[in-house]
Amino acid sequence: MSSTPKTRWPDLPTAEWRDTSAALQLWTQIVGKIRLTKTPWLNHSWHVTLYVTARGLTTSPIPDGDRTFQIDFDFIDHVLRISTSDGAGRHFALAGQSVASFYAAVMANLKDLGVDVAIDEMPNELPDPIRFSQDTRHTSYDANAVQRFHQILVNCDRVFKQFRTGFLGKASPVHFFWGSFDLAVTRFSGRKAPRHPGGVPHLPDDVVQEAYSHEVSSAGFWPGGGAIDYPAFYSYAYPEPAGYRTTTVRPDAAFFSDALGEFILPYDAVRTAPDPESVLLDFLQSSYEAAAINASWNRDALECALGKPDVVRKV
Repeated sequence: MSSTPKTRWPDLPTAEWRDTSAALQLWTQIVGKIRLTKTPWLNHSWHVTLYVTARGLTTSPIPDGDRTFQIDFDFIDHVLRISTSDGAGRHFALAGQSVASFYAAVMANLKDLGVDVAIDEMPNELPDPIRFSQDTRHTSYDANAVQRFHQILVNCDRVFKQFRTGFLGKASPVHFFWGSFDLAVTRFSGRKAPRHPGGVPHLPDDVVQEAYSHEVSSAGFWPGGGAIDYPAFYSYAYPEPAGYRTTTVRPDAAFFSDALGEFILPYDAVRTAPDPESVLLDFLQSSYEAAAINASWNRDALECALGKPDVVRKV
């Protein structure tokens, strides 16, 4: 039986919400592409991401001349909200929308608010893409599953942010990539990486090459699909150092997926653990160490103790 959204770490069987997940990913791509179109480029495509909020996902403020606007997915009231810095706003229900009707509603509301924007209508990083304005196939919206997904994102966001405090070097925000539909946090060694070969489906090579311009250890949460058809945590290194994939990471349920080239920890191994946060932190730390040790990162200069609320880090 599925958990209710009130469960701290709810279950989220992929088969139960596969159609809803597919529609939601396309909706986030529409909203993410609006941010992409209106925001100056930031290294590693950090300017395109969404962020977890107490109620769902947000673009954060997007520049529009001398004002800003913001688009929020509210997964508690199940509406999309558009707000502007001059006090205007619009919203509409998420349930009952196809991708085409969602796209039309977003664009109509933005136009009504005086926001002029046009986006590339072809989805990214997905097989057999359909133009947003023509996609009447994806229409599912299971509100209970979406609430459980949101609760998982809230939990992951909290733990990923705690993990991020243990690194002094360059590190990404905890952010949601709408192309790959995952929540991620990335650490950088400070060294340049070999040019990425590209080849990511429906994603320009120059975008991929800019994203992986420097050596990284990246981890995140993904609701699943394809080779890993269940929700899972992942961790990978680029470039992959010798000995990386044979390194033992914790906990015992973690393994290296040759199909994905990543360490994988099934979400259920975290959800059902007596202390899910500690298990997840252990996976994040041990998989990062697999990259840092095998690639000879300068760990003394890059690492520190995890942060504590209201306690200044000692130097």
